Amino acid sequence: MTLGGDLIKRRKLWYGLLMGTCLVLFAGSVPVYYLFGTGWAVAMGAVASVLPPIAMTLGNIADPDDPRDHDNRYGPNAE
Repeated sequence: MTLGGDLIKRRKLWYGLLMGTCLVLFAGSVPVYYLFGTGWAVAMGAVASVLPPIAMTLGNIADPDDPRDHDNRYGPNAE
């Protein structure tokens, strides 16, 4: 397995984990609202709203060693 393939798998894994966590937090905020109150549910929603941009950023990190990724500014594939 090449380094580029491992990096893509790792990026997809992190993206999936963060988006899954986001969905669990959003869905879990409703029972938390009834059990623990509004403050905890709002806090869970706030954390869940921050996770998608982080997941998107981690999922779109450029790989400088991937010859198919031509948008690199630095590295051996810079144009």
